[in-house]
Amino acid sequence: AAGRFSFNSGDGRCVACKGTGVRDLQMNFLPDAVVPCPECGGRRFNRTTLTIRFAEKNVADVLAMRVDQACEFFSEFAQLRKLLETFQSVGLGYLTLGQPSATFSGGEAQRVRLATELAADRPEKTLYILDEPTGGLHPQDVLYLNTLLRSLVASGHSVVIVEHNIDVMESSDWIIDIGPESALAGGSVVAQGPPGVIATAAGSLTAPFLASGNSSHS
Repeated sequence: AAGRFSFNSGDGRCVACKGTGVRDLQMNFLPDAVVPCPECGGRRFNRTTLTIRFAEKNVADVLAMRVDQACEFFSEFAQLRKLLETFQSVGLGYLTLGQPSATFSGGEAQRVRLATELAADRPEKTLYILDEPTGGLHPQDVLYLNTLLRSLVASGHSVVIVEHNIDVMESSDWIIDIGPESALAGGSVVAQGPPGVIATAAGSLTAPFLASGNSSHS
């Protein structure tokens, strides 16, 4: 049954750690430590479940795969491959399939949500609001993310992004430049309009970066 391969419940998970893969170790006079479960070795499942294999991989091996690896491993399963490729396209190919959501950064969590929405292929028009989704991304992954965001707009959706990445600004339809400085020295609308208008806006600290085509962060 499918429930055997869930570490959240069911008969397949390790009973010692309840599928978490870790145990709390109480230390005298020291803070408690978290160590791999001695029963399952951090693999989350019991021995019976780990004996079940697909293409020489058990469920723990699969959950330890990065998304990039899983795309190749499940290449013959069209629906699963499409989902994994969507996660790749937002720059998340390095995540492992079993990675706890609590370990995601803010940008990663947003991109996971975005990938999930893209894979769902929602027919209704949707407003997406993202806060610094390019945080920590390689420039090539920013390019992939931009392509996906443009595809959302082309499909009739709307995307609002709080962002400092020049590449994202250059591909935007409309920019609202807030400033001129940060914190107490900011908070005013300095300029608004297409990227070409912002690039010539007087008093905008963003303008020189857009005008020069500089793709570094402002």
